[in-house]
Amino acid sequence: MAEAATITATASRVPSPRALFDRISGVLRRGEIALALGVVAILVVLILPMPTWLLDMSLALSITFSVLILMVALFIQRPLEFSTFPTVLLIATMLRLALNLASTRLILSQGHEGTAAAGHVIQAFGNFVMGGNFVIGVIVFIILVVVNFVVITKGSGRIAEVAARFSLDSMPGKQMAIDADLSAGLINEDIARKRRSELEDESNFYGAMDGASKFVRGDAVAGIIITAINIVAGILIGIVQKGVSFSEATQTYTLLTVGDGLVSQIPALIVSTAAGMLVTKAGIAGSTDKALFGQLSAYPAALGVASFLLLSLAVLPGIPAPPFLVLATLTGVAAWKLTERQEKAVAAETAAQQAKATAPAKDEPITSALQIDQLRLELGYGLLTLINSDHGTRLTDQVRALRRQLAGEIGFVMPSVRIQDNLQLPANTYVIRVKEIEAGRGELRPNMLLVMDPRGGSITIPGEPTVEPTFGLPAQWVAEGHREEATFRGYTAVEPQTVITTHLTEVIKDNMAELLSYAETQKLLDELDKSHQKLIADMVPSQISIGGIQRVLQNLLAERVSVRDLPTVLEGISEACGYSRNVSVITEHVRARLARQISEQNTNEAGFIPLVGLSPAWEQAFAEALTGQGDERHLSMPPSRLQEFIAAVRTTFERHAMGGETPVLLVSPAIRPYVRSIIERFRPITVVMSQNEVHPKAKIKTVGTL
Repeated sequence: MAEAATITATASRVPSPRALFDRISGVLRRGEIALALGVVAILVVLILPMPTWLLDMSLALSITFSVLILMVALFIQRPLEFSTFPTVLLIATMLRLALNLASTRLILSQGHEGTAAAGHVIQAFGNFVMGGNFVIGVIVFIILVVVNFVVITKGSGRIAEVAARFSLDSMPGKQMAIDADLSAGLINEDIARKRRSELEDESNFYGAMDGASKFVRGDAVAGIIITAINIVAGILIGIVQKGVSFSEATQTYTLLTVGDGLVSQIPALIVSTAAGMLVTKAGIAGSTDKALFGQLSAYPAALGVASFLLLSLAVLPGIPAPPFLVLATLTGVAAWKLTERQEKAVAAETAAQQAKATAPAKDEPITSALQIDQLRLELGYGLLTLINSDHGTRLTDQVRALRRQLAGEIGFVMPSVRIQDNLQLPANTYVIRVKEIEAGRGELRPNMLLVMDPRGGSITIPGEPTVEPTFGLPAQWVAEGHREEATFRGYTAVEPQTVITTHLTEVIKDNMAELLSYAETQKLLDELDKSHQKLIADMVPSQISIGGIQRVLQNLLAERVSVRDLPTVLEGISEACGYSRNVSVITEHVRARLARQISEQNTNEAGFIPLVGLSPAWEQAFAEALTGQGDERHLSMPPSRLQEFIAAVRTTFERHAMGGETPVLLVSPAIRPYVRSIIERFRPITVVMSQNEVHPKAKIKTVGTL
C-alpha cells in the first residue's frame, strides 16, 4: 500500500503532456528566450551532424529568411527603420555557414551513396543548374560568387564606409544646427532631444553597416573555400575510400557541391542585394518603388529620347527588329502619358494659385495678435553674418551658453531668445526687446574688434571711436589685425558677438523680475525634489498663494539676488507667513535667511564687504517718515529732503567709484526696502543691505558714512 501511494504521489507530480506543451510554448513565446535558443541551435549545427530531412527544412528556412530581409529593405521608408540590419545580417551569415558545414559533412561522408546524400534541396538545385553537365554548374556557381563578391558586396561595403565617414564628419555641424534652433526658440527641448537621438542613431547605423559589409565579403570567401574543399576532398574520398570510379565521383560530388554552393550563395546574394539597397537609400524618403519610379518618371523627355534610339536600332540592318520595336513603343507611350500627366498637374496648380489669389483673404485668428515674445533680438541685415559666421563663436552658440549660465546664477531658466532680422533697422544696428518693448540698442561693426581701456585712458590704436552700448564707456572699433597689439597694451578687445551677448546679459538681469511669470514659478515648485514637496503642500494655499511666492521671488530678482537656493527661500517664506502676510516683510525675512549668499555675492576680491553706513541722522529721518500700519505702511518724506538724500548718495558713491571701489549701503532692517525704492530710481546698481543680511562670518570694512 505504501509503495502504491508513493507511485501515485510521484505520478501526480509529473506534469501531463498537455501541461508540458503549454509550459514549453510559454517559454518560446518570450522573444529573448526564442532568439537565444535559435542562436544556440545554429552553434549546435556546427558541431553535431544533421539528418537530411532537417537539412532540407533548414535550407528552405535560410532562403525564406533572406527573401524576408530583401522585402523589408524594399518597403521601409528610411534606412534607420531597419537599424537592426547588421545584427540580422550576422545571424543570417552564421545560419548559412552552419548549414554549409552540415551539408559538407553529409557530402563527404555519404556522397558515394548518390546525389540525394545531402538532401533533396541540394540535389534539385544541382540538377536544375547543371542540366547534366557539371562544367556548366561550376561555371554558373563561379559567376554567382563573382557577382556577389566583386560587384554587389564590394560596392555596398564602399558606400557604407563612405557614408559612415561622412556621417561622423558631419555630426558636429548637425549638432550645432540643432543647438542653434534650440537657442533661437525654433524648437523645444523635446524636439532637440529627439533630433540628437536620431543623429546618434544614424551615425551608429552607418558605422555598424560599414562593419557588417565585412560579414558578406567573408561569407563569399568562405563559400569559395568550402566549395573547393567539397569537390577535391569528395572526389578523393569517393575514389580512395569508397571505391567509386573517377567519372562517377566527379559527377556525383560536383553535383552535390554545386547544389550546396547555390543553395548557400543564392540567399547570400539576396541578402547582399538588400544590404546594397539599404546603404544606397541614404537620402531617399519613402519606399524604394515609389522613390525609384517617381524619379525615373519625372523626366518624360528622357523616355522620348530612349524611344527614338531604340527605334533607330530597330531599323539597322542585321539587328532583329521586333524586340526593339516593342520597347520603343512602350517607352514612347510612357513618355507621352507622363507628359500629359505633368501638363495636367501644372494646369491644376496654376488654377489653384489663381483661385487662391482671387479668393478673399481670411483673417488670422485674433489670438495670434495677442502672442508676444518674452525676449527678442532684432538684427539689421548687415549683422546677419554673426549668426552663421565661420569666424569666432557664433551668436546663437553664445546665446545658448548665456541661457545656461544665467540658469546657474539666478535659479530659473530664462525664456528662449528669438533672433530675427529687421529690415527697418540700420544695417549694423541691433535692438533688444523685452515683451515687445525696446530695452537696449547698439551699433556694431562686423569683422572688427571693440577695444576699451580698463584704466579709462585714451586708445592709441587707429580705428573708429564709439561708445560701448552696454555701460556707455568710451571705446573704439579697430581691425582684427590689431588684436595682438591691443592685448599687449592692456586693452580689452571683444568681438561683435560678445558685445551683443554682454548687452543682452545686462538687459536680462535688469528685467529678471518681469520675466519670472506665474507659469515659471509653478514650474520651479513642481521641479523641486520630493523631500520639499511637503513644505510646498503645507504653505500653498493655507499660508500663501503661488502668486504671493511669485511676488517674493520677483522682489529678490529685482535686486539681483539669486533664487537658486529655492528650498531656503520657501522656508523663509513659511516662517514669515507665521506673523505677516505683507510681501515686503516676507521678502526682508527671506533676505535675512539668505545672508550667507548675499554677503558672498557682495564680497570683493580682497575678501571683505566694503560698507558705507547710513548716519544716525538719516536713519532717524527715514524712521520718522514712515506712516501707516501693516500693508498700508509707506514713506512720507518731503521732496526737498529726498533731493538732499539723493545728492548725498551720488556724491559719496561716485567718490568711491573713482577710487575703484563699489561699496554697499548698510541700513537698518526696518527702513531698507524704502531706502532701496528711492535709490533704484537713480542708481540701480547700488546694493542696499540691512544688518540682518550681513553673515556673522563675513568680513566687513567700513569705507565711509552717508
